[in-house]
Amino acid sequence: MATRCFYETLGVSRTAKDGELKSAFRKMAMECHPDRNPGDATAEARFKEINSAYEALKDPQKRAAYDRFGHAAFENGGGGAAGGFGGAGFGASMSDIFESMFGDMMGGGGGRGRQASGRERGSDLRYNMEISLEDAYGGKTAQIRIPTPVTCEACAGSGAKASSKPRTCGTCGGAGRVRATQGLFLMEHTCPTCGGRGQVIDDPCDSCHGAGRVTRERTLQVNVPPGVEEGTRIRLSGEGEAGLRGGPAGDLYIFLSVQPHGFFEREGADLYCRVPVSMTDAALGTEIEVPTLSGEAAKLKVAEGTQSGRQFRLSRKGMPVLRSRDFGDLYIQIEVETPKNLSKRQRELLEEFRQASSEGNHPESEGFFAKVKDLFGSA
Repeated sequence: MATRCFYETLGVSRTAKDGELKSAFRKMAMECHPDRNPGDATAEARFKEINSAYEALKDPQKRAAYDRFGHAAFENGGGGAAGGFGGAGFGASMSDIFESMFGDMMGGGGGRGRQASGRERGSDLRYNMEISLEDAYGGKTAQIRIPTPVTCEACAGSGAKASSKPRTCGTCGGAGRVRATQGLFLMEHTCPTCGGRGQVIDDPCDSCHGAGRVTRERTLQVNVPPGVEEGTRIRLSGEGEAGLRGGPAGDLYIFLSVQPHGFFEREGADLYCRVPVSMTDAALGTEIEVPTLSGEAAKLKVAEGTQSGRQFRLSRKGMPVLRSRDFGDLYIQIEVETPKNLSKRQRELLEEFRQASSEGNHPESEGFFAKVKDLFGSA
């Protein structure tokens, strides 16, 4: 039976790029794999045909020979494709194919003979820091003490005593991974002898017991910029956990939490506060001083007849905007305070005021009770 054109077998054109060949092969190989089609002789034959086609076309020299001589390039040792698909056998070619195609999916990623250095990056660490609203407004420089795994000085992070050195793992040859054939698949997994490091320590360091790092309490300086908010994250590069066997250190992330304030409430860059004003000051009008986080008092003119709940805005008296020259606003909500514990004279004066009150002095209450009267009076 005539052998099908390799390009037709993979369903690609003769000008197909390497990526197109790889994608077409991966799709077809998965569909026709014997493990997914048990007992199906047609699928197995198709699977072998697909692999033969890809084996020829993925290699630039073999592909050039095939483009020039066709299938004759792989018959009787001709065409520069010495050995073709026969010499090494189907199993060997399958190992190469699946290593190149699916090695990254199974944790491979490196060629045979790859030497692992044993160096591993340290983990990132988290530190929770609580600051006041004043600190969030003006920024601060703080010092923190944090226990951190650091590189062992005795062995310089190698994990071995000064008189010895780690040796290459004999099981994986320094690759950190070992291969095992399961059916038609070549599988990779972490080397059980060295734990994926590629090296074995026969004489571990007395200080770190082979880990290459020890835990120490360190003092670090943290610069908190003005305008930070709840949950702001500050990254200290390289201040995290030390890497294994001289590997690079991780990072330290500072997560900020802003304490509640006794006077101000924050919403983004804006601040809000409630200021009590006496009934007489609200009625007659007055000028008050309001504290700000900058430390300076801001003057606010309370207009005559100000009602409870009215808001006044002080522009740019709020929080600074992070990494900006802008500021939010400060909103003052007036709370009119009704006098208590009146003296006899005060009661007399208020009674006189009530008697002297005329229509229009209390528009809100007058309007409310007028509506109530109309509502229930018409029922």
